[in-house]
Amino acid sequence: MVPMTPAGSTLSPTGIPLQTGVNVPAAPLEESYIENILRLNLGKMATIYMTYENNSEWNAKIFKGKLEAAGRDHIIISDPVTGMRFLLLMVNLDYITFDEPLNYAYPFSGGTGPVR
Repeated sequence: MVPMTPAGSTLSPTGIPLQTGVNVPAAPLEESYIENILRLNLGKMATIYMTYENNSEWNAKIFKGKLEAAGRDHIIISDPVTGMRFLLLMVNLDYITFDEPLNYAYPFSGGTGPVR
């Protein structure tokens, strides 16, 4: 059975309620995880570098496309020319490049805006 959580409680990433009060500071509402940064930049063109260990056909692959969605364990991009969509697993992600400034909200600043 799932325990009841009071309305308005702050939850940790694992879903456990965090205690806040006079001597206990509140945790940040948003943390700087890759999926959160990607969500701030949906619609932008991205070049995604992936590595696939123990693959006899190709060990590394580069994907280019428009960033459609991002979750904790995946990225979805689409090729603007062919319309083909790719579901890529974060476990294979090496890094991502963009040809334009990124929107980035640092969890403690409270603001959003382009960061170069």
